[in-house]
Amino acid sequence: MEILRKGRVHYLAAFNNRTFAPVVAAGFTTRHEGVSRTPYNSLNLGTNTDDAAHNVEGNRSLFTRAFGLELGRLVTVQQNHGTDILVIDAPNQDFAHFLGLEADAIITNQTDLMIGVTVADCLPLLLFDPVKQVVASVHAGWQGTAASIAAKAAQGMISLFDCKATDIVAAIGPSIKACCYEVDQPVKDSFDDCKSSPWDCIAESSSTGKWKLDLALANRMQLEDCGILPANIEATDHCTCCQKDLYFSYRRDNGETGRQVGFIMLKGS
Repeated sequence: MEILRKGRVHYLAAFNNRTFAPVVAAGFTTRHEGVSRTPYNSLNLGTNTDDAAHNVEGNRSLFTRAFGLELGRLVTVQQNHGTDILVIDAPNQDFAHFLGLEADAIITNQTDLMIGVTVADCLPLLLFDPVKQVVASVHAGWQGTAASIAAKAAQGMISLFDCKATDIVAAIGPSIKACCYEVDQPVKDSFDDCKSSPWDCIAESSSTGKWKLDLALANRMQLEDCGILPANIEATDHCTCCQKDLYFSYRRDNGETGRQVGFIMLKGS
């Protein structure tokens, strides 16, 4: 993945090395070129922060305009580290009512609709079936990962839209990496029932009762376990905690920070 610029928005482009550009726009925003002030400087796209609401709305408008959309065509939800999935499979005149819905993934086959998840260390994941023309955005923190939210989103595409796992491509975006992500026993225990990403494969002991957790690897293993081909999964090595110049980080900034977005959109004709 490489950082591109569209309008004033800098973003890490997903699927850019494939032939999908004419039909899908996808990527992960950076923190640059918005209107928010410290500590939310500057492209804070999260509605669940203490940033001024007019700043967030201005940033979201700047973001959507860069991709030729009205603000109302950006759909995010209230993420709660669960496994509920919002499915949008029909045209809608007003998507605003989805903003208050609790979910951690969105799936749609509608064109010119930007679906996104907001993150500041949790892992953003994008899925795309170029055959059935279906996309998904997924929010995977440690709780969602332990509950296999990524696999459930892929399985939702398969069961609801008749997608084939071997057709689906995935992009794993910037998140806190194992270098900065030390977790404790309750987190380890939450993975006891997660058979597709065994703890010994995704975490390394760092001290007594502490482990370094690799969220990206855990989600990659879950996607492969549900049939997505390894060659169809791309990932960035960017760490949100390490790279303060590019990304917001909840852990690094002690919770007082903005949010970037993992986004994907099917382009209309």
